[in-house]
Amino acid sequence: MATKAPPGSRPARSAIEVRPLRQRQNRRNELAIWWREIDRTLLVLVLVLMAIGTIAVAAASPASARRLSTSKIKLDDLHFFTIHLRWQAMGLIAMFGTSMFSRETARRFGIVLGFAMLAGLMLVPVMGFSVNGARRWLNLGMSLQPSEFLKPAFAIMMAWILSWRVRDPHLPVIELCTALMVLIGGLLMLQPDFGSTILFGGVWFVMVLMSGISLKKIGAVFGAGLGGLVLAYMFYENGRHRIDAFLGGGTEFDQVDLAQRTLTAGGWTGSGLWLGTKKLGLPEAHTDYIFSVIGEEFGLIACAVIVVLYLALVARVMLRLLDEEDLFTALAAAGLTAQLGGQAFINILVNLQLFPSKGMTLPLISYGGSSTIAICTGVGLLLAITRRNPFIRRERLSLRQLGLVK
Repeated sequence: MATKAPPGSRPARSAIEVRPLRQRQNRRNELAIWWREIDRTLLVLVLVLMAIGTIAVAAASPASARRLSTSKIKLDDLHFFTIHLRWQAMGLIAMFGTSMFSRETARRFGIVLGFAMLAGLMLVPVMGFSVNGARRWLNLGMSLQPSEFLKPAFAIMMAWILSWRVRDPHLPVIELCTALMVLIGGLLMLQPDFGSTILFGGVWFVMVLMSGISLKKIGAVFGAGLGGLVLAYMFYENGRHRIDAFLGGGTEFDQVDLAQRTLTAGGWTGSGLWLGTKKLGLPEAHTDYIFSVIGEEFGLIACAVIVVLYLALVARVMLRLLDEEDLFTALAAAGLTAQLGGQAFINILVNLQLFPSKGMTLPLISYGGSSTIAICTGVGLLLAITRRNPFIRRERLSLRQLGLVK
């Protein structure tokens, strides 16, 4: 005979009912911990840059759509803007998803991603397809550019290898990292992609320098770098033409010169959204030269604000690392920041006609497909690596631990 529950008592919950309740509570707890540990200032800076990118792509979309329209296919003026919104949504999912990783999970994910993209980079010369004379993409149901996803993973892999010195100072970590850089640089030049090679080399140099390299080796690095530039100038025809155009001042039809004139056409306050005319003759207005479109339509003041935002992003990460005691975290965060900031300032300098044309997008702002997801993934990894419990006091990472002082 079934017994009746005492009056006023609640019926016991079944195991099926309790399990979803616990799962919801665990998710809420994880979100609460994530929100407490995440660098919210850095997150806001990233979201502001992405919001600026949304407006900028809307401004640049008509110029690129009209330029790429044909007699058979006419693209809508906001064609690239609507596609950019989809890629941004996917990028935000990737960014928030990776930012919830623990530091250890972020390290493992970056290493696995790095080896996978390195394998993809090796397949590009064999199975890749070309766009505008450059073979950089794999067709995997959607176009994938392995070098874009390798950028954030490269910083994680380098930090992982360099941090081995904490356990054994005699390990040849500098040599291993240099060999990895030479391999990646060689594969990139086969595409050819000289701009990405320069960016990877810059990230490599920053991280090796932070890990503690002697003055002799620094001199050797500079010598090797200059030798590489000379060889690239001699044997890389496209790069030689761009360097010659840059040193010679270009012509009125040169794309870098067009970008510089577009940038200054709007003056300090700009001509207004969709009122710019110089952008209509600009190639890749929605990607490589979006900074010039911003200058024409929103003014040089808006361009200065963007530069300040990138500087603030870099400074924020560096300040957060001042009291970091873990070598891997310091190196990985510095590498990811160097990659993001380096790409941004190369793009800006190209638009200002202060650097040869590199075909490099403005991160978090330019239109992009897989590159948008890759950049957002890198930002998510940066947010994950710099997560910390605000109630735990940390000792600062000393210069001796970095190997800068003996």
